[in-house]
Amino acid sequence: MEQGWDPQVKNLFVKILNSIAITLLWMMTCATAGLYFQLGYFNGQSVIYPIIFYAVMAVTLFLLVRYLYKTWKNG
Repeated sequence: MEQGWDPQVKNLFVKILNSIAITLLWMMTCATAGLYFQLGYFNGQSVIYPIIFYAVMAVTLFLLVRYLYKTWKNG
């Protein structure tokens, strides 16, 4: 009897774990930059920093969704 995982099941679990990990990393990075470094607030600072923060966040979200789409499309 063969031991180990079926390669297709293993690839599926790797895709799931990679998708969760990269999404959580993106979310923690955005939350840290927005809350801890106060880039998400408009009070008492130049307006350009929150605008740049939200623009970068939107672009990286687009790139994340594109990466996830391509990852799950192939397979």
